[in-house]
Amino acid sequence: MTQADQPPPYFGLSPDQSMAELSEPMTTTSFATLAESYRRGRADLASRGLDETGRKTLRRFSTWEITRYLIPVAPAHFRRVLRQNPTLPQGHSDTDGGAKWFTLDEVLRLRAFFAAEGSKSKDYLPYRPKGLPAKITAVANFKGGVGKTSTGAHLAMSAALDGYKVLVIDLDSQGSMTSIFGGKVEDEWGTVFPLLARHYASSLQLDNQRRLDRGDAPLPLDDTMTEALDVKTQDVIQGTHWPNIDLIGAQLNLYWSEFQIPVWRMQSRGWKLWDALTDILADDGVLDDYDLIFIDTPPALGYLTINGLAAADILLVPQGASFLEFDSTGRFFDMLHSTFASIEDGENTAARALGRPEMGFAWDAVRTVITRYDGSQQAEMAGLMQAYLGRTLSPYRQDFTALIGQAGESVNGIYEADYRDFNRDTYARGRATFDETYAAFKKLLLGTWRRDEIASLQAAE
Repeated sequence: MTQADQPPPYFGLSPDQSMAELSEPMTTTSFATLAESYRRGRADLASRGLDETGRKTLRRFSTWEITRYLIPVAPAHFRRVLRQNPTLPQGHSDTDGGAKWFTLDEVLRLRAFFAAEGSKSKDYLPYRPKGLPAKITAVANFKGGVGKTSTGAHLAMSAALDGYKVLVIDLDSQGSMTSIFGGKVEDEWGTVFPLLARHYASSLQLDNQRRLDRGDAPLPLDDTMTEALDVKTQDVIQGTHWPNIDLIGAQLNLYWSEFQIPVWRMQSRGWKLWDALTDILADDGVLDDYDLIFIDTPPALGYLTINGLAAADILLVPQGASFLEFDSTGRFFDMLHSTFASIEDGENTAARALGRPEMGFAWDAVRTVITRYDGSQQAEMAGLMQAYLGRTLSPYRQDFTALIGQAGESVNGIYEADYRDFNRDTYARGRATFDETYAAFKKLLLGTWRRDEIASLQAAE
């Protein structure tokens, strides 16, 4: 009998045999057992990306990679400059006379040397206007599985390789972004939670002063708020195995913020919860310490996501090239409109009554990007999406290549993967799709920074 002649596998099933294969009914305790199994497996899988000290390390980069992707110089000129300047990093070789490999720290030092001593017509250092704050990018969509965290992580890595100093903020209690960068977070006090609590506590203190002025009793500050008042953003920032990427990590307890924030809001109606992250980053000087900040949001439009989106200058929305993902992302934008319009209406009703200026949210740029793209199956759908969305949809589509899957299995981003572990063409194709995504993002970044720079210069005249 051929495969085509065989009955489907759901015919002829025996109830008795099916019952015999059942396990015992599961209880609430069973979830704890399953969670522990996942915890052990997660620790084992994550350990594959760690060194002998239990920490994640970043691989070295070859002369070929440096001159091809990182510093715009010819290989022969690069080697000649190293010979002429023995105080510069000379790289490491596994064998006598073998290829030279450099740490990213060394690459950054070499980049700075070429910027100071090399041709002024080449972009050895990335464009960064002086006196302007870091640009914040939020990567968001409430549909899971669209490559949101992967896109954010690879953009952060791309920017770091390009020479920018990057901060990654993980607002998703699942902590996937934290895992990618090898972060360790013990509890919610190592996340953004104390920063949000500090913002609320400061707002409540101002509220209490107004209450006292009216002769009303103040609201008490509990232990959490009192402790949070002493927490700075720098206290929860941790370094990563990337020398120019830092991290504010996440873990499961961060999810309780979604329950605590509305309680605080009920207690103090004057608290502008959507400004919490924005204000804290500015007050603590974080926007001056970094060039770029990437925020990974939860796959839901909750209070943490609202904070991330309100803080962002640029909003990127990954989506797949399918009807369901197109439909879901459209509903996501509908919810964004309803949520932020509601905040604006509420605030501006009060502002008009008091004769104060009205407020409004604004983003430098909003773009959607197609991820996990299969040109052989999804070209027509992608074309239709482009027709409807126009410039809002980035023309660059992240192809799903073998490199993406293989890098994920080894707990690495594509830029962390050693090209010697892959077929050279596979590596080039896999890297190219993220390079193009970064190029499209960088064009947005440079344009918005340049617009701000011109506005700043005009304001100073």
